[in-house]
Amino acid sequence: FSKPFFVEESTHSLSLCVQNSQKFSKSPRFHLQMSTAKPSSSWMAQFKPGERVEVSCNDRGFRGSWYAGTVVRREAKNTNRYVVEYDQLYADESGEKLLQETVDWVQLRPPPPEKKVQFKVEDEVEAFYSDGWWEGAIIAEHSGGKFAVFLRGFDEEIVLEEKDLRLPVQWVKGKWEPRFEQVQREKENSNFSKEVMKFTQGMQVEVLTDEDGLKGAWFAATIIEPSGEDKYLIEYKTLRNDDDTEFLREVIRACNIRPCPPEIIVVDGFKVWDAVDAYYNEGWWVGVIAKVLINSNYEVSFIEYDEKTTFNLADLRPHQDWLNGKWVVP
Repeated sequence: FSKPFFVEESTHSLSLCVQNSQKFSKSPRFHLQMSTAKPSSSWMAQFKPGERVEVSCNDRGFRGSWYAGTVVRREAKNTNRYVVEYDQLYADESGEKLLQETVDWVQLRPPPPEKKVQFKVEDEVEAFYSDGWWEGAIIAEHSGGKFAVFLRGFDEEIVLEEKDLRLPVQWVKGKWEPRFEQVQREKENSNFSKEVMKFTQGMQVEVLTDEDGLKGAWFAATIIEPSGEDKYLIEYKTLRNDDDTEFLREVIRACNIRPCPPEIIVVDGFKVWDAVDAYYNEGWWVGVIAKVLINSNYEVSFIEYDEKTTFNLADLRPHQDWLNGKWVVP
């Protein structure tokens, strides 16, 4: 951008605008609301003056973005709100005074650990753009170590250098946790993934599809017969053909087939942050418990599609990964 961010101060919010830029010409103004909610967890992060942090914003159009800054001080002795000075957001139009803002502790996290990664097409990433880190996905690789990245917050494609990309991770209860797509990436790069599992006729399995609208879901199926090297003809148990006359049959790569996961009895129900599979549209979709409701109902957040839906306990199961020839509960 030709000029830095600047902030217009008001009584209840701060509005960030971008000057001389067409990138935000159709985007809403950026409102950072001051959170007054009380922490709902007994675990609470503590930050010290001078500590480097990243600050999140979940406003419409800016969900998932993170901005670097430094903790100036705690707002008061017995509060969990902190005054933070941003690295690249400014309080004035001239770009001479860095913005300081009071934020709730749940909006803060330490800078993620640096990790050298060989990026590839379809990787989920965080991209440094417009002074912050934004969620996106690599859609093409260019010469000179550059990548075309689709940024969801901007709804557009940009080309960035490798140094401006990093793997997305989550700061959960004081430690860094890989996101589901990173677990999947490590699974694909494991030694076991190179040793393709052999399936037998009549074996009950689950199949991962790459079809638009169904990507990321697992569907119950039966192995009919091998069909070439490392491929199998399968018959779905829930998906039917276009004429709705019989169950759909397809040839699937072995790397997209896994045994049916073992049943895990959930005695006390799920809690927030639990990884689950939710049964929806005839398949199992990976999600996270976002809220515990009444009558054994739960609000589930689907990372892949950035949506939340309510499910009953009967339509949920603990999420498990098929890794190195065994089932692993994350």
